[in-house]
Amino acid sequence: MKKILITLCVLITTLISQNSFSQEYDIVIYGGTSAGIAAAIQASRMEKSVVLIEPSHRLGGLTTGGLGQTDIGNKQAIGGISREFYQGIKAYYDQPENWIWQKKSEYMDSGQTRTKEGEDAMWTFEPSAALKVYHQMLEGEKIDIVYGERLLRTDAGVKKSDGKIHSITMESGKTFSGKMFMDATYEGDLLATAGVSYTVGRESNDQYKESLNGVQANYWSVTLGGKASRNARNHNFVPGVDPYIEKGNPNSGLLPYIIEGGPGIDGSGDKKVQAYGFRMCLTDHPDNRIPFKKPDGYNEINYELLFRNFEAGEDQLPWINSSMPNRKTDTNNRRGFSTDFVGQNHAYPEATYDEREKIVDAHRTYQQGLMWTLANHPRIPENVRTVYSKWGTSKDEFENEDGWQNQLYIREARRMVSDLVMTQLHCERIEVIEDAVGLAAYGMDSHNIQRYVDHNGYVQNEGNVEAHVEGPYPISYRSIVPKKEEANNLLVPICVSATHIAFGSIRMEPVFMVLGQSAAIAASLSIDENISVQDLPYDKLKSELLKNQQRLNN
Repeated sequence: MKKILITLCVLITTLISQNSFSQEYDIVIYGGTSAGIAAAIQASRMEKSVVLIEPSHRLGGLTTGGLGQTDIGNKQAIGGISREFYQGIKAYYDQPENWIWQKKSEYMDSGQTRTKEGEDAMWTFEPSAALKVYHQMLEGEKIDIVYGERLLRTDAGVKKSDGKIHSITMESGKTFSGKMFMDATYEGDLLATAGVSYTVGRESNDQYKESLNGVQANYWSVTLGGKASRNARNHNFVPGVDPYIEKGNPNSGLLPYIIEGGPGIDGSGDKKVQAYGFRMCLTDHPDNRIPFKKPDGYNEINYELLFRNFEAGEDQLPWINSSMPNRKTDTNNRRGFSTDFVGQNHAYPEATYDEREKIVDAHRTYQQGLMWTLANHPRIPENVRTVYSKWGTSKDEFENEDGWQNQLYIREARRMVSDLVMTQLHCERIEVIEDAVGLAAYGMDSHNIQRYVDHNGYVQNEGNVEAHVEGPYPISYRSIVPKKEEANNLLVPICVSATHIAFGSIRMEPVFMVLGQSAAIAASLSIDENISVQDLPYDKLKSELLKNQQRLNN
């Protein structure tokens, strides 16, 4: 009898515990990225119950993960909560106690986005500063924040009927019910699990009448507006870098990370995505620097192309080392062989969680090995080693002992396909939408996608596009909501409905914050009206967007 009672008690306790996992909210946001944070704050301000679910244990995505050099294009395009964040950054650095490793007067912006005297905001920052500002913004808001919960990516992960999502379930079994849902992840896991249409990779130019999409192996392309754009010319190898394990001997096999065959026909589509990498936060301050270390699994042949590129005449440093406050940096990819792990991420968007972790680990090992090589290897020119050996990761930035962050720069993964697809024509304002929920202003940008052997027998990178955008252009509300029959209470502020090349312009952190806030406004209004997000009258939405300081016209 005693054993039976104990068993019953355990069963009852389990049932009660499982039942407590089910929680109900007005708005359920999956993804604690910059977009997710902005959305949660806006939902709270509109007096909606909201939960922000972050699969990792750190909020902010790339904004707190090393991307302190803000890519904007035009600062006047940024309003609302997004601008509040950058104003918060300025307020943070206006406090003398936050200048630890250098004086404020010693700091000078060195990147492409610089803060001018008298501005109300600041656009460069340390990852730790961004995290503190986000937490300050979240204080006082009525937001439940849940860490360490990953969506169950099976049919059981999303409960949906008649196009309406009722609840989402995590791998742990926790279930979150809501009136409205938001996918604020870089990967688009919720939209995919919910059965919403999406695509991965590059469309052909023919599909949407573009000129900068698909394979881009030629040095120059012409935009639809008639201007030349710099494509394969940038971030490529110097002429004459041999691709074979034994120089000049094709029978010896290709060096690592070079594909067999050519890149494909220019303008043709594929399922490949632009390269990922870590945006490193480095320092040259001796008291805060962790020297670069050779990682476990280091294999010298993985850097043979780097050696050969220098030996063939490369005379520039393979990084963009933009200065951040406190003698730190946001370090980005540059030249033919750099921090981008070209071609090694193509499986990531559709991969399982375990497979993704292996891809992230491979990127980390590659990049750690790259930095150690540049600082120490005898085949690297001495003047280059002298520069790199002065730098290292920062002791006071991330939780890991080696100073490396966990957030990989997922520049592109899934992209929703809804009733309106943003394209190059919208970026160039050849076509202009009339249901704006925010502005984008950065150039149409793609990092390299693959590495191949050209007709001369030398190695080349393919996929780089850098096309100027004349000015801010509007992003359509229809591009952040799915087709009504697929999901009528879901909003998607990151994996928006856009082609590869248009997404290359939209995909900037300040814009994600703008879209996250606009998505939360739309969700809240739809709850108030008891209608689907697709049926929300745009005039009503526009009025509320403007009331909340969103900028919809340039």
